Amino acid sequence: MADTLVRTHRAAPRTGAARRGAVRQPRRRGRFVPLLYTAPALLFYGLFVIAPWIHSVWVSFWNWNGIGAATWAGFDNYTAVFNEPALRAALLHAFGFIIFYTVVPVALGLVLAALTTATPWRAMPVIRTVIFLPQVLPLVAVGVVWKWIYSEDGPLNEILRAVGLGSVARAWLGDFTYAFPAVGLIGTWVCTGLCFLLLLSGIGKIEPSLYEAARLDGCGKLREFWHITVPGLRKEIGVACTVTVIAALAGFDVVYVMTGGGPGYSTMVPGVQVYQLVFTAGRVGTACALATVLSLLTCAVMYGLNRLSQER
Repeated sequence: MADTLVRTHRAAPRTGAARRGAVRQPRRRGRFVPLLYTAPALLFYGLFVIAPWIHSVWVSFWNWNGIGAATWAGFDNYTAVFNEPALRAALLHAFGFIIFYTVVPVALGLVLAALTTATPWRAMPVIRTVIFLPQVLPLVAVGVVWKWIYSEDGPLNEILRAVGLGSVARAWLGDFTYAFPAVGLIGTWVCTGLCFLLLLSGIGKIEPSLYEAARLDGCGKLREFWHITVPGLRKEIGVACTVTVIAALAGFDVVYVMTGGGPGYSTMVPGVQVYQLVFTAGRVGTACALATVLSLLTCAVMYGLNRLSQER
């Protein structure tokens, strides 16, 4: 009997260690299970996004016309990006479009979402569809339609002449002063619907008791909006800003179809500039350098937005 108790006492620690090892082993295996599910997507992303980007970074250090032999350029192409007025203007215009693609749509989306929540109309499904519709339209078709609207004999100028503002009518896309904001307003029209729906869904997650407590304390609608709605939509605003900033910096379709970067370089953006450098000027290395600089600036902006949108 004593021998049996001794053997049982000695075997107990081994059984506990074995159990701990058996628990740890499934946990270690469980860490790699998500990677197995995402492996196909990561493989395609690495082959068709990461690998071409690394190759373009390598090409940016060479002078190459896309056909003949390449010669080593070092950082000359990157120097040209910041020294040549046309290339520098393209980067500045891309960041200027953030006002039209991000700042104005997010502000309008906030106001529309707050008004929609405060006054639930019966026609709200139709209103949501109309506001979001530009987001699902092909951007090439959007550019063609708005180019016709902005033309000298287009609907916009006809309306201005009909209401007695004929002196304001002009060829909007051919004017050095108004071409940039005219194209930027297309981005506002396209992105407002997405921001509106994102923020509207976020308002539905805010606790109604917060608004009730604010009303009991005598807060008005404006103070409720600023102190409850806006802080409660921090994550949704971050998502909206991220998506729209990327759309602003990577813009190509609308600018290429409407102005091609003109008149002059007043609406030139990096996407169109890269296309022209490769297929018109034969400066593939400079185009890759411009694309690399834009991608790094985009990552920096995204990092800042993510830090600002985090919960404090």
